[in-house]
Amino acid sequence: MADIVGLLLPFFGLILVGYVAARVTKQPAETLGWLNTFIIYAALPALFFKLVSQTPIDELTRIDFIATDIAATYSIFLLLFLIGRFLRRNSVADSTIQGFAGAYGNIGYMGPGLALLALGEKAAAPVALIVCFENALHFIVAPALMALEGADRRSSAKLAVDIARKVLLHPFILSTALGFVAAAFSLHQPIAFERFVNYLAQAAAPCALFAMGVTLALRPLKRIPVEIGYIVPAKLMLHPLLVYVVLQAVGGFDPIWIEAAVLLAALPTATNVFVIGQQYDVWQERASATILITTGCSVVTVSLVLYLIKSGALPAQLFP
Repeated sequence: MADIVGLLLPFFGLILVGYVAARVTKQPAETLGWLNTFIIYAALPALFFKLVSQTPIDELTRIDFIATDIAATYSIFLLLFLIGRFLRRNSVADSTIQGFAGAYGNIGYMGPGLALLALGEKAAAPVALIVCFENALHFIVAPALMALEGADRRSSAKLAVDIARKVLLHPFILSTALGFVAAAFSLHQPIAFERFVNYLAQAAAPCALFAMGVTLALRPLKRIPVEIGYIVPAKLMLHPLLVYVVLQAVGGFDPIWIEAAVLLAALPTATNVFVIGQQYDVWQERASATILITTGCSVVTVSLVLYLIKSGALPAQLFP
């Protein structure tokens, strides 16, 4: 158990440091702008490029892995969307954010650092694939469903162009694509460039986790939505369980890849869910509450997932 604490303390500790710093110093939210810019446009893209460019190209073309992982993730999204739409009688826009609250994990800020620290460099390829393709699909699904509701009032043509631009030009996607090119052609990277990328990549996790803590502190818990009762267990327990079962059922994947996918699925709701809600003026306070509550609860659930992985209690082969 001490090993698990040693793995998680730097991550949740940095979130706590950011949270406390924001509560003590009482800086306005705008002061976080340049740090977020550095994280999104420099540090995390450098990390994703490094992960992908150093991975053999045959591992990066495992479409079966990413298709299976996305199928499991969007099964959770669909389940929560349908509950919100037809059982809770919410709008399409509200149900969309609720679906993302249970399926869109904090894979960008927390995923790479935690997975590599816990599982080693062999986890780089599955982590890079999940972060790249899941984010790209989320960027497509959110505006498309909001357009159905009427929350997005752009014309169909403009909407399609804007979605394509957002996906293709997002720093995470661009850096991953460049990493694919470097891996495919075995491009030699000058030493100076490698050092520069490594320097930026090393700053990704500390800065991202600190910023996440600050963000949580600046969005205080005002009310607990009723939907929390089923969204939290869906995100923190059902999502990783379903990812594990589906990947095992399909079969043919390295155990490290399955463990990386399960670990990323167990992460709390991404702060991007609040950003999407804010963009469309939908479910904002409740999205913020969901992020805060899932992050707090994930201290326990992620610890449990790591314990199952590190102790060998998670079967490497579920189906004979």
